[in-house]
Amino acid sequence: MSNKLKKQQENDGKLAKATASLQQIADSNITPRNIRKIVKDSISMLQDTKLSMAVRAANAISMLDEVAQDPNMPSFARVTLWSAVSELESIRE
Repeated sequence: MSNKLKKQQENDGKLAKATASLQQIADSNITPRNIRKIVKDSISMLQDTKLSMAVRAANAISMLDEVAQDPNMPSFARVTLWSAVSELESIRE
């Protein structure tokens, strides 16, 4: 298997894991509405195949960094968000 294909599969796995984590936050009833909206927008950004995977990850990280500072965010959501951002930061092309 070529290195490029292997890297692509690795990145796909990281993207799927991050998206699943973000979906948990978006689906939670105790997450404030404004935070859920930004998280859902970032999920949509990650699924936009017009951009490269690294660009999608960088854009989503940028959106999520702002919301991570929100004092209204429940602690479970913050930890889950940091975990997803960590996965996205490890995506390289």
